[in-house]
Amino acid sequence: MKTSDFFYELPQELIAQTPIEPRDASRLLIYHKENSKIDHKHFYDVIDYLQKGDVLVINNTKVIPARIFATRLPRTDKTIEHNTEILLLKRKEYDVWECITRPAKKLKIGTRLDFGKMKGEVIGFGEEGVRFIKFAFDGVFENILEEIGNMPLPPYITEKLEDKSRYQTVYSKVDGSSAAPTAGLHFTPQLLQKIEEKGVQIAKVLLHVGLGTFRPVKEDDILNHKMHSEYFEIDDVNAKIINDALAEHRRVICVGTTSVRVVESAVGDDGFVKPSNGETQIFIYPGYKFKVVKGLITNFHLPESTLIMLVSALIGRENTLNVYNTAVKERYRFFSFGDAMLIL
Repeated sequence: MKTSDFFYELPQELIAQTPIEPRDASRLLIYHKENSKIDHKHFYDVIDYLQKGDVLVINNTKVIPARIFATRLPRTDKTIEHNTEILLLKRKEYDVWECITRPAKKLKIGTRLDFGKMKGEVIGFGEEGVRFIKFAFDGVFENILEEIGNMPLPPYITEKLEDKSRYQTVYSKVDGSSAAPTAGLHFTPQLLQKIEEKGVQIAKVLLHVGLGTFRPVKEDDILNHKMHSEYFEIDDVNAKIINDALAEHRRVICVGTTSVRVVESAVGDDGFVKPSNGETQIFIYPGYKFKVVKGLITNFHLPESTLIMLVSALIGRENTLNVYNTAVKERYRFFSFGDAMLIL
């Protein structure tokens, strides 16, 4: 199966640069698996498609201000501007992080970095240009990061984000992500309350979004693509919510591809989810047999990405491309701050 099989044409002007206000006013494309019918609604209409007894699985990870800037040391010109961009991906030890850097080639092992309120040193290399950086600082790392860090918006978003909270879900709780689980950005507290009042249960899982989710597929054959690992958790209480639904043949609907990856990583041979935590490298593409997921709320993803491949595994590649081409024709907004689709 070729990476090019998942390509579609997207006009640049359909890439959303700013979030819609209010959150649930974005558009919602509904795809019915049974008959391939497509409806066009708004996100606040999602409640009309949910049923009493459904379980909605959300990822309560929180985005950290993971984008920081540094100057390389030693520097002789005190007026030099920050010339190195660092994206924190994953904490390896208390003071050591796995990072993407730009420019990468100039950051050799031993390169020292000045972030103003802390220092850093490149101590190792990983795959795909990843660097391991050891930080030196006084105080609490998270507090310093809050002062000097920036929200790690994707490179296709070029406009400044005025309100940092708009790149967080309203239910974000556990620090650790380098990108938002964007399908969840459409929910408001009021909409979630109405959904629960209808009898829909909310199950909370955790996956810290990192390189595994947004790393591009560079291989011609998708089977040669290796997913980068990401940390996930699902506890006893939320595993039971999901398992009770599975036992009673009620629908489990995931909010976002990250939630899908958690439940499908945690499912055992008996078809039920095990309370667990650890690293997942699960890569879901056409041919995968879903064991838990019956429905999905998701945004519109980049061409040739692992995310569009996951959607294709759920509804088929041709159906997925038809949905995406329909969304382009109907002028939906794409990617992180874009519109959403519901697959049922």
